[in-house]
Amino acid sequence: MAYQHIQLPSTGEKISVVDGELRVPDNPIVGYVEGDGIGPDITNACLRVWDSAVAKAYGDKRRIAWCELYLGEKAAGLYDGDYFPAETLEATKDLLVSIKGPLTTPIGGGFRSLNVALRQELDLYSCVRPVRYYEGVPSPMRKPEEVDVVIFRENTEDVYSGIEYRSGTPENEKLAKFLREEMGCEFFEGAGLGIKPISAIGSKRLVRKAIQYAIDHGRRSVTLVHKGNIMKFTEGAFQQWGYEVAREEFPDQTITEQQLWDDYDGVAPPGKVIIQDRIADIMFQLLQLRPAEFDVLATCNLNGDYLSDSAAAEVGGVGIAPGANIADHIAVFEATHGTAPKYAGLDKVNPSSLLLSGVMMLEYMGWQEAADLINEAFPKVIADGTVTYDFARQMEGSREVKTSEFADCLIAKINAA
Repeated sequence: MAYQHIQLPSTGEKISVVDGELRVPDNPIVGYVEGDGIGPDITNACLRVWDSAVAKAYGDKRRIAWCELYLGEKAAGLYDGDYFPAETLEATKDLLVSIKGPLTTPIGGGFRSLNVALRQELDLYSCVRPVRYYEGVPSPMRKPEEVDVVIFRENTEDVYSGIEYRSGTPENEKLAKFLREEMGCEFFEGAGLGIKPISAIGSKRLVRKAIQYAIDHGRRSVTLVHKGNIMKFTEGAFQQWGYEVAREEFPDQTITEQQLWDDYDGVAPPGKVIIQDRIADIMFQLLQLRPAEFDVLATCNLNGDYLSDSAAAEVGGVGIAPGANIADHIAVFEATHGTAPKYAGLDKVNPSSLLLSGVMMLEYMGWQEAADLINEAFPKVIADGTVTYDFARQMEGSREVKTSEFADCLIAKINAA
């Protein structure tokens, strides 16, 4: 396909899907969106680190052929005000794997969020957020090292589906009339109305991916997080469908928490993943008081949004939290924080969220050796007290460095490995 502004590198080869599996060549074309605000600062720093890790791990045998894609403000400048150009969507589908910096959503209409629009258009139904502690990072927890969870958040349904009607509009009044007169519902006059769809298809594919991840990575449990005690036919159904997936599709690899105690006296047999559930509000408390008890969480969209950022706060905040939006094969990795426009161009902010999202990307591609080099170098740099301003102001004896300098320190550790 010919693009207007996107230029595919001639030296690379596209990632493909063969027999349902991702096929990654030694010179894959990977898309990247620079991002708005601080996006260029952190993206340029991270590109250097990722390339250095790949070069150290594989020498001349492997190399990423980067392809710039355009979303947000940079896209608007190229595509006559279009923040979400169609060719970027097509290129993201075509390349299969990409990574993006933070994006600004234009004020005054159009998209409720560029990020949500991207997830909806590409059906990136699984938002994956690993949350783990790195030694030396400032944390409010007494034992932050016990935090090591991976959150699978359903990405396309729930209140984020965008089905809502503003108070006073004809559509709102029509729906309100139907709900009162046909369905016998009671609520205040003039209320804004929203619809919260949660389906068996959406729930099961999310839980399926969470269970498979737990099996592949040797995790002990998958916890279904829901508010089914109140919303019985949406979030309650999410819980029930989750158990169905485990029972029907993974009968040899999973047991329920009930079975754990009834049949195994609380000791899980080798190779079995425990499937359990917790009410959402209690889950927030448990992640603070007993985080070591949880491995993988599978949640509806809104609960997952809250839990992801709350858990990230336990290990240093969203500035250090990686994330990915994954469909069956298409994956878009991303910085999980905002654009911080007041710091744009100052070479000041922490690039760790995007950096570690790139580590997830390397793992997704099967390039574990390169990912491991960054995972090993990162805590060493933090332990040296060499950090950006956000951590420096919380760490005694630290040395504050610029974004680019933080990348330099990581590259030095990688090359010394």
